[in-house]
Amino acid sequence: MNELWAGVRSELEARVGTHNFATWIAPLDLRAIEGGSADIACPTRFLSDWVSRHYARPILDALSNQGAEVERLNFTIATGARPAPAASAAPAPAPEQPAARVPARGIMGDDEMSAPLDSRFTFDNFIVGKPNELAHAAARRVAEGGPVTFNPLFLYGGVGLGKTHLMHAIARERQARDPEARVLYLSAEQFMYRFVRALRERTVMNFKELFRTVDLLMVDDVQFIAGKDSTQEEFFHTFNALVDQGKQIVISADRAPGEIKDMEERIRSRLSCGLIVDLHPTDYELRLSILQSKTELFRATYPGLTLCDGVLEFLAHRITSNVRVLEGALQRLFAFASLTGHDIDLDMTQESLADILRASDRKVSVEEIQRKVAEHYNIRLSDLVGPKRVRTLARPRQIAMYLAKQMTSRSLPEIGRRFGGRDHTTIMHGVRKIEELRREDRSMAEDIDLLRRALEM
Repeated sequence: MNELWAGVRSELEARVGTHNFATWIAPLDLRAIEGGSADIACPTRFLSDWVSRHYARPILDALSNQGAEVERLNFTIATGARPAPAASAAPAPAPEQPAARVPARGIMGDDEMSAPLDSRFTFDNFIVGKPNELAHAAARRVAEGGPVTFNPLFLYGGVGLGKTHLMHAIARERQARDPEARVLYLSAEQFMYRFVRALRERTVMNFKELFRTVDLLMVDDVQFIAGKDSTQEEFFHTFNALVDQGKQIVISADRAPGEIKDMEERIRSRLSCGLIVDLHPTDYELRLSILQSKTELFRATYPGLTLCDGVLEFLAHRITSNVRVLEGALQRLFAFASLTGHDIDLDMTQESLADILRASDRKVSVEEIQRKVAEHYNIRLSDLVGPKRVRTLARPRQIAMYLAKQMTSRSLPEIGRRFGGRDHTTIMHGVRKIEELRREDRSMAEDIDLLRRALEM
């Protein structure tokens, strides 16, 4: 029995890696094999539960390779506790993990601890443009491993702008570069759920050990722990422990740390001590690049279809909400054309995407933008649209011009008429100036995003 188990241990160490082997496999002991069942002793219930969920298949394979006829595993607690549920030879996949979303190789835990990673979300298929180039560069740097000058990396922005894509890409790239690295990716809600369960089951020490021994912790949508006092307390201590060990943390949220209501001030301060990157709403050029990239993929799926000139440009101009809606619209176009045998032209596009186009129509008026900007900067509306050129008025005026260009379908001459009859070249200059400043001035970028969100409500 000892010789058999030694062979199994050697094979498992090569398969799961030295770190995982030392943590999960080394404490196990093969006691007996009877009637196709292997009796494996574990020192704690937590260890037996974890191994039965995550390493049953590798252990069964290794036993078979060593010549043992085993169909199932029976985990028992060495101190005499009741056996953990037996693991069958073909355990059913966890229901929350659809086939298209599988855990990255070596990601810590899969269905129990680490959320599944989407195989589509890689750096190779992330389209980079001015609104997201800093976020992409920072994510790449973290994924390379090794020491970084910023910790944590905090990514924030609206829905469909690429936060989750970058999080998944970081996890996959880091694990590919260092298979032994312990990478944990999960949502803030999952963190809270695991912590509450640990409290209920009195396994808090196991929880702490697991979360504080990772090499890379990634928490998505951290705003969801705001207002949850005990969860915030544990998150704070986990954060500190990892930073003190020099371990990397990546956080995402839908807003900047300072804007998350009911978040403890000490956590806001900690989240703000690294690199905070805003994924800006997509601009026309980035949307067009995304459409062009996706078109190449869809052509392989739907060969022989004709995409007429002007369609992608039309979509990039009209659908500005987020990338998911944009990609969904393109997918529908190709599917519709495949079923009907029609070319993808502007008429078919407008007909088949009528509901999406209606929902994407910009409903904010220039006048509403002007009122909101004047209120935000505490200036009179008449001064905002008037002829005065003092800096305290000129900059808010340019911001209002920029938002009018981004959030309405008005042309530059039309916008100019609503700003005291200004020429369209003046509007164009103001828009370009704000585009330049928002990349350089984080405070201004946050102001613009606050205004945009307020106008979209």
